[in-house]
Amino acid sequence: MPPDRCPAGRPGTGEHSAPAEPAGLRRDAEEFIRLHHHEELPGTDPARRIAAVRSEIDATGTYLHTSEELVFGARVAWRNSNRCIGRLYWRSLRVRDCRTADDAESVARECAVHLREATNGGRIRPLITVFAPDAPGRPGPRIWNEQLVRYAGYFTGDGGVIGDPRNAGLTALALRLGWRGGPGTPFDVLPLVVQDGEGKPRCFELPRDAVLEVELHHPEDTWSTEWGLRWHAVPAIAGMCLEIGGICYPASPFNGWYMGTEIGARNLADTDRYDLLPRIADRLGYDRSSDRSLWKDRALVELNRAVLHSFDRAGVTVADHHTESQRFLTHLEREESRGRVVGADWAWIVPPISGSATPVFHRTYDAREWRPAYVHHEDARSRARGKGLV
Repeated sequence: MPPDRCPAGRPGTGEHSAPAEPAGLRRDAEEFIRLHHHEELPGTDPARRIAAVRSEIDATGTYLHTSEELVFGARVAWRNSNRCIGRLYWRSLRVRDCRTADDAESVARECAVHLREATNGGRIRPLITVFAPDAPGRPGPRIWNEQLVRYAGYFTGDGGVIGDPRNAGLTALALRLGWRGGPGTPFDVLPLVVQDGEGKPRCFELPRDAVLEVELHHPEDTWSTEWGLRWHAVPAIAGMCLEIGGICYPASPFNGWYMGTEIGARNLADTDRYDLLPRIADRLGYDRSSDRSLWKDRALVELNRAVLHSFDRAGVTVADHHTESQRFLTHLEREESRGRVVGADWAWIVPPISGSATPVFHRTYDAREWRPAYVHHEDARSRARGKGLV
């Protein structure tokens, strides 16, 4: 299977399909270097660095970022993430430079290190680990998992799924690759599926000490405890490509911390995920004969209360959607005071619960996309569904 290569892309379209030609790579590299010098090295002339990069591209078809450029690029990519509400702390992102790691074993091992460092005893740290980039004739490694920690979804004989339906395809692939499966609960941690270069993907179990999970407890009722509900503490995205100056780092897992609604209003509530709202409503005695009783809304609030209560009780960092909305507006003000335009996707910035009760709802945003960036490639989406194995 040929890997998806990092493209030059077309600004503002979100389309990324063709690899960057040398002329496009030189253009993207120069634009990034000028940005780096402007923001981090004000008053300095980037001409010498640009000339060196041009010469490197002409000789090898690619170029190597300095450590300082890598850190700056990863942080600005977070700053440019239109769908992320939590960008106020983009400068706090810690960058682990693992570009010498390009084999599957090393990638899996460093992913476990990433999770331990990001977890930080529950005080979650924003962190990115950057593995080897794509280069002409030498594709970088790929992590097939959408996130470093995901729960398995086991197909049942009646067409149902035990666990997370979103991960059923990847679970089936892992089993074909030799994973023995977990105990069969709704919250079995999937192994990492890692591919180096053009090799076949392989499975690697995550060490237990690398995965912190939070047991969910409702503050007044016992249903969440009785059902064995839990969720992992670190939302480490693994299926996006970090693009910096025309260079693609296809394996670059990164994390901030959870906003409670990601778990309580999406992962556990969506009808194509764990679909818990009907079960919660029945347990709490809500009338489900009509949507006009607002049983979904009431159950959703109770589920989100359980998430926030449980993370607080466990001493694990989590944001609520009201606080994070205020922080995002602070981020907008700071960036605009520095003369920078903040791109944002309204549909993602507005929380999936009580949207109009938050200040981010009552305004519009500039949807332009900027580089550097974290980018979804279609091939990566297919891999996360367990597709593409030949």
